[in-house]
Amino acid sequence: MTRVDIPLFPLSTVLFPGGGLQLRIFERRYLDLVRDCARDDRGFGVCLILDGQEAGAPATPAAVGTLARISDFDTLPDGLLGIRAQGRERFHVATTRVRDNGLVHGEVEFWPDEPVMPVPPEYALLATILERLFERIGGDSARVDRARYDDASWVGFRLAEQLPFRSEEKQHLLQLADPIERLAQLTHELPRFHAD
Repeated sequence: MTRVDIPLFPLSTVLFPGGGLQLRIFERRYLDLVRDCARDDRGFGVCLILDGQEAGAPATPAAVGTLARISDFDTLPDGLLGIRAQGRERFHVATTRVRDNGLVHGEVEFWPDEPVMPVPPEYALLATILERLFERIGGDSARVDRARYDDASWVGFRLAEQLPFRSEEKQHLLQLADPIERLAQLTHELPRFHAD
C-alpha cells in the first residue's frame, strides 16, 4: 500500500467521512498548514488526540484519522482565521514526525471508501431517527437527498457524529471497517440516549 506524507491536525474531536468541521486557527503552525493546503490544493489529516492538548506542545494523534479538505475560510469577529473543512477518506498513520515549527506530519495509508450498501431492514429505525434528527436541526441537514438514508455507511457516520458519544467511542466507530457492523454497534448503544 502506498504511503503519503500529510500534515496532521490533532483535535479533541473525531471527523467522519462526509462530515463537516469548523476551526478557529491561531497558532502559527496551523496558519502555515492552511496556507500550504490552500496553495497546493491538498488536504490535511484530522486525528483524535490521544495525549496532549490542541494548543501548545505537539499532541499524540490516534492512528486512524480522516482527510479534511478546506471548503471555505473567512475572518472571524475576533480577527482570527476561521476555516470550514469537509471529511474525505480515512487513513492509517504508519509513522509521525514533528517538524521544527511544531507541526505533526504523518506517513499515512489511505483506506478505500466503504462500499455503498443498503441499510438492512433490522437497522431501518436508525435511518428514521437520523432523518427526524436532521428535520429538527434544519438547514442543509434537512435538505439531504432522501436516497442517502438508504446508504448504510452514510447513515452510520452521520449518527456517530450527531449522537453524544464520548470521543473514544466516536473513534471506535470511525475505525470500524464494516458499515453494517457500525449500524449494529449504534443500535446496541441507542438505548443510552432514549429520553425518559
